[in-house]
Amino acid sequence: MYLVTVFGNLLIILAVSSDSHLHTPMYFFLSNLSLVDICFTSTTIPKMLWNIQTQSKAITYEGCITQMYFYILFAQLDSFILTMMAYDRFVAICHPLHYLVIMNPRLCGLLVLVSWLSVVSLFYGTGLGVYLSSTAPENAHSSVTASVMYTVVTPMLNPFIYSLRNNDIKRALERFLGR
Repeated sequence: MYLVTVFGNLLIILAVSSDSHLHTPMYFFLSNLSLVDICFTSTTIPKMLWNIQTQSKAITYEGCITQMYFYILFAQLDSFILTMMAYDRFVAICHPLHYLVIMNPRLCGLLVLVSWLSVVSLFYGTGLGVYLSSTAPENAHSSVTASVMYTVVTPMLNPFIYSLRNNDIKRALERFLGR
């Protein structure tokens, strides 16, 4: 599942960057979402695979804090980029004649930039407190299942959901892989 996630999202990034017809705000945000999904899954899955291989659940305090920092960072980036994608589609549907003026490259870049350092400040403001102040023990099995669904399955499905049903991406992938 991890390899499907990484390679599927990497193919989206390569298809969008290699095809000039896909240099639009929608695909710019899609390629950023793919990058964030690769980073998001790469913060936890390699350690999880290592733990499964070695039958060890040990992690250092520093390793845990570092992993938690990047996990929350990329989870929040995922949310912000999905919000930008929704705004992009809103503008495209509700203001089609002004779409290219409103969603210019400068605004798209600014939206992505604002999403990146605001996530860092939101992490320090809220995320750390929430994750470090857990008081009630939870059902371990349901917690693990929810974690796997969120960290592995969702990022793996994003390439399928956002691109494989999209004819422009299919054509770009065919051209890219046909080289």
